[in-house]
Amino acid sequence: EVTLVESGGGLVQPGGSLRLSCVASGLTIRENSMTWVRQAPGKGLEWVSTITRNNNPFYADSVKGRFTVERDSAKNILYLQMNALRPEDTAVYFCQDDSHRGQGTQVTVSS
Repeated sequence: EVTLVESGGGLVQPGGSLRLSCVASGLTIRENSMTWVRQAPGKGLEWVSTITRNNNPFYADSVKGRFTVERDSAKNILYLQMNALRPEDTAVYFCQDDSHRGQGTQVTVSS
């Protein structure tokens, strides 16, 4: 059984940073493209970032230069380092592979 468990969300002031983690079990993240998506209140899912099996990262324009996706293959954990956070980054953040998505972690950016 594949499970993805996100953590690291919270309340942060504009300009602050958070590091999200996604612990994977039942799949080997280095063998899969892994993606972060988010859902803001009242909106649909929005793609944020993908890291391919070849370790190539891709980012939505809205987060490029502020967010960094990383993978710790030894620990089987996916990370999303988020810097210079803005109120519009407020959302539930999910990690996923092609077939599975975690339960999400809430990120709130507010003063």
